[in-house]
Amino acid sequence: MSLDSETRGIIDNLLSNHKVVLFMKGTPNEPQCGFSAKTTAALDTLLPAFMSVNVLENPEIREGIKEYSQWPTIPQLYIDGELIGGSDIVLDMLKSGELAETLGVDKPAVTEPKITICDNGIAVMKNALDSQPGGVLHLQISASWTHQIALDTDKDKDIHINIGGIDFYMDPWTAARADGLSMVLEEDLTGTHFKFDNPNAPPPVNQMTVQALKERLDSGDDIILIDVRDDNERENISIQGSRQWNDDTRAFIETLPKNTEIIVCCHMGSRSQALADAMRQHGHTNLHNVVGGTKAWAEEIDSGQ
Repeated sequence: MSLDSETRGIIDNLLSNHKVVLFMKGTPNEPQCGFSAKTTAALDTLLPAFMSVNVLENPEIREGIKEYSQWPTIPQLYIDGELIGGSDIVLDMLKSGELAETLGVDKPAVTEPKITICDNGIAVMKNALDSQPGGVLHLQISASWTHQIALDTDKDKDIHINIGGIDFYMDPWTAARADGLSMVLEEDLTGTHFKFDNPNAPPPVNQMTVQALKERLDSGDDIILIDVRDDNERENISIQGSRQWNDDTRAFIETLPKNTEIIVCCHMGSRSQALADAMRQHGHTNLHNVVGGTKAWAEEIDSGQ
């Protein structure tokens, strides 16, 4: 299949506008093949976010990227517009430290974190290991502070610790994020799962009522209020002093200390929560989401709009 100019232009645009682009099967949250899952996990170790392209949704891109790169398989990772390779190459680069160096991410010193696990959690893990002879437990804490325990046979990790008679293996970035981690087994309507209490993770996004926001505005506080809605939505109703989320606002936020208070709103509160969560993953520690958004503001504060 020859690469048509339109598909080439789409690929060129993706690579020129994003430092890291992963062409994969599925999405980072739901990879649709094992190789894509492993590549995503490697990137998650180092980066809180990156550009991904689900080739299963676009047959032209799926075939076109192979012609573009002269690389026959998916996934394909690009950094600064250059093809890095597929899953095996990316994993080898992660283990050697070359991937971190290419991305400009410093490798932390190799240390053994202190981790505590509840007794019934230890028992569950031992049962899982007994069911898979030769298996070991991998702990991964991603750059976006998601926690995952996986059962595998790979012992090729930098850090190895023993907790309650169980061997854990992890990369140095996970180890640096894991010191002081507490794991408690909990049960709810969805089943049994571990709750991770990590003192190193950024604090959660706070929820702010429209009444509290009005008090802050009335007090004359110099606050940063971001509105994620588009121009048409803002024409109907907007909160005075809010900044629209655009390239200029992004650039402004990047100049601020990570502990700067930032308040985010949208129409109902869901899109603003998503943005606040993304900002939290990038290290911001003083975030507030406006509950109910501008709809609640119009109904409870400014009914004249």
